Amino acid sequence: MNYRYRYATSSISFGGPLTPTVKWIIIACVVVFVMQVLSGGLSGPITALFSLTPAMVLGSLYVWQLFTYIFLHGGVFHLAINMLILFMFGCELERYWGRRQFWRYFLVTGVGAGVCITLVNFFSYQGSTLGASGAIYGVLLAYGMSFPDRIIYVMLFFPLPAKYAVMVFGGIAFLSSLSGSASGISHAAHLGGMLVGYLYLKRGPYRGRPGASWYQPLKDAYLEYRFRRARQKFEVYLSRKERERRDNDTIH
Repeated sequence: MNYRYRYATSSISFGGPLTPTVKWIIIACVVVFVMQVLSGGLSGPITALFSLTPAMVLGSLYVWQLFTYIFLHGGVFHLAINMLILFMFGCELERYWGRRQFWRYFLVTGVGAGVCITLVNFFSYQGSTLGASGAIYGVLLAYGMSFPDRIIYVMLFFPLPAKYAVMVFGGIAFLSSLSGSASGISHAAHLGGMLVGYLYLKRGPYRGRPGASWYQPLKDAYLEYRFRRARQKFEVYLSRKERERRDNDTIH
């Protein structure tokens, strides 16, 4: 089978020591890319079976492609730029959030971007998509929300606060998607990763807390109710003790 492949480029500046989750993501992407090359590259069976093809996901139920496409790449430059940006922004997020929360967020945005690609391109595009850029655009968004005033050197030359740099990246992806250019870049992946990441981080009052559970508001409301009940009982107890003290007072 012959496929036309779309993948994403990303725009850039940090990093620090390589963190465990980022390290294993990079290793996984490199290993999978080597397997792609050895099996025939973009025309090989690994790429054909594990890249994201909407018709195969919806028609043949190849649902694993929503996950596996993240770790495939279309070339050395595509792989290198994605892994570089993941290192530059993902390491600090992982140190800030912790390993489990960062890994969960990376998967949610990557798979969420895959769902967006499938829904947007099912009727209009019959090729395949591969690359981690959907998840990486989600990481960029999270970085901008977590460190909004941190300076990012966009394209290595233009300093911008992270919150504005993220807006620039999203705006470029959005305008590019409207232009309908045949650049081979999946703008649906970029926008999908940012949209899913935004919704994930903006759940109720829990902005920026990827570890917060969906039932956290109910849990907090219950704890608040228990606190109010305990306070009321304590106040009743103090009132009773005060009355007993007054009743037992001796008048001189």
